Amino acid sequence: MTPSALANLIDALRVLPGVGPKSAARMAYHLLQRDRSGAARLAQAMGMALEKLRPCERCNSYSETPVCDLCASPKRDPRLLCVVEMPVDMNRMEETHAYPGLYFVLMGRLSPLDGLGPREIGLERLLKRARDGVTEEIILATNFTVEGEATAHYIGERLKAQGLKVSRIARGLPAGGELEHVDAMTVAQAYMDRRPA
Repeated sequence: MTPSALANLIDALRVLPGVGPKSAARMAYHLLQRDRSGAARLAQAMGMALEKLRPCERCNSYSETPVCDLCASPKRDPRLLCVVEMPVDMNRMEETHAYPGLYFVLMGRLSPLDGLGPREIGLERLLKRARDGVTEEIILATNFTVEGEATAHYIGERLKAQGLKVSRIARGLPAGGELEHVDAMTVAQAYMDRRPA
């Protein structure tokens, strides 16, 4: 019989993407048997992150302050606004050192089967941000998955209906691929070869 504290730990680890019951059990036993200090650090870091991190008021990514350092930087070009699905996608764009503008992070993509519609991805916040009078071009950098393409199309149509200039990163990325799994040079090429949406 598994002690309830261990069962709770295994169940908690299963919330991570790609972690099933066997992987969660292996992780739990590893942390308890071989890396108790690592487990304590993990618990402390998770508690600190939950306590201190909140959405940036401008880009919607995670920040410890109301406006993140990237959005507050005077070195960024405020005329460009790149829309990505997740913070890891924003990080991948930053690794290219090719994009000088600002971001909006959707924190997801349209997926009706998962209950994710325009409201859940912050579409109204994005539309308001795009109409700030400073933004000149919105670059859609959602993933090239079925949901990512549908999200880019839907957002692009809504933005263009308001007279805004919209472009889509080029397909330098593999079909069905996600930004976080692609090398920085490929992402940079996709950005440089973007096209109108």
